Amino acid sequence: MTPNHAPADKRPSLLTLVSITGVGALSMNIFLPSLPGMARDFGVDYAVMQLSVSAFLAVSAVLQLLCGPISDLFGRRPVILGAFAIFLLATLGTLLAPSAGWFLLFRMIQAVVTTGFVLSRAVVRDMVPAEQAASMIGYVTMGMSLVPMIAPTIGGVLDESFGWKASFATMGILGCAVFALCWFNLTETARDGGIPLRQQVATYPVLARSHRFWGYSLAATLSAGAFYAYLGGAPFVGQVVLHLSPAQVGYWFAAPSIGYALGNFLSARFSLRIGMNRMILAGSIICTVSLSIALMIDMAGGQSPLVFFGSVAFMGLGNGMLLPNANAGMMSVRPELAGTASGLGGSMAVAGGAGLAALAGAFLHDDAGAAPLLTIMVIVSAASILSTLWVIARERQVVAGG
Repeated sequence: MTPNHAPADKRPSLLTLVSITGVGALSMNIFLPSLPGMARDFGVDYAVMQLSVSAFLAVSAVLQLLCGPISDLFGRRPVILGAFAIFLLATLGTLLAPSAGWFLLFRMIQAVVTTGFVLSRAVVRDMVPAEQAASMIGYVTMGMSLVPMIAPTIGGVLDESFGWKASFATMGILGCAVFALCWFNLTETARDGGIPLRQQVATYPVLARSHRFWGYSLAATLSAGAFYAYLGGAPFVGQVVLHLSPAQVGYWFAAPSIGYALGNFLSARFSLRIGMNRMILAGSIICTVSLSIALMIDMAGGQSPLVFFGSVAFMGLGNGMLLPNANAGMMSVRPELAGTASGLGGSMAVAGGAGLAALAGAFLHDDAGAAPLLTIMVIVSAASILSTLWVIARERQVVAGG
């Protein structure tokens, strides 16, 4: 079966898809500069407040696993609207929370907004064929990448001017705006509003047995995992190892987003011409080489913000080339299960990233420098090359076999 592509005049706008993913990206990192102040306000250790990041990612992994099949059954539109409604209520809860425990509970519920990451890709795959989907996903994620580039800086300014709650109020305001945009512009793109659950279950084994699906998913998981490890360890490296102020760390945080935006642009421009697999392989090689160079410089004693964050900018470039194509690849295995494939792949990426972020935090200490974090990032980036080569080898075997 093939997806029932929606007519162009009935498709959601690119602005809508970017906004759906953008609010999710914003909610993940706008408040990071406020974590120390939040810990003081709630009277808890900083490690407790860090759960607002790791627990958020853990819940996101589970939700991304579930929201794809649910959207395949009920359709993309009602699931996205429902998720944003829950997100808005949870955001209100974070603002009114009387204790750290209640705050963390509502923060975990806020993770429902990551449904947008999964379903925006599924909507694209509903609308266009696989190779064109890689290009369109590149444009969607290029716009989305601008949000994490500026969100920590905005969060820092809001915190200094109004306190940490201002960041969560901003999440609520933008969430309301995107909910209204989706209500009026997000048309249903899934076939006939969704696929019967019995039909989904009957086709799951095909997806589970696909070497191509697992190869694309592992490539995406490992590549994204390097970024999540960076997200967990970079504040420590910036402040403790490189002796930067929180504001300076916020500015340097733009480095991977700039690279990611450029990589998304290259995906959008050249995926159709070069092909998904070659773009994925090129992206994984760029990630691995740049991080390896930074690791060698760090071990030689050449620690500097330019070396560390510069290498991460190239990692962002590689991810921007790899992820749109890997996501399109995993969803092209069974187009009628695009939501399920996107959800499973997204869940793997976030769960793996949460584990790698925790691993990076466990190995980082005052005398270690950036080496432990860079080592983890190099290993997983190199593994993404192997996953990509596996996909290419399997496809050549299929072609050779007739």
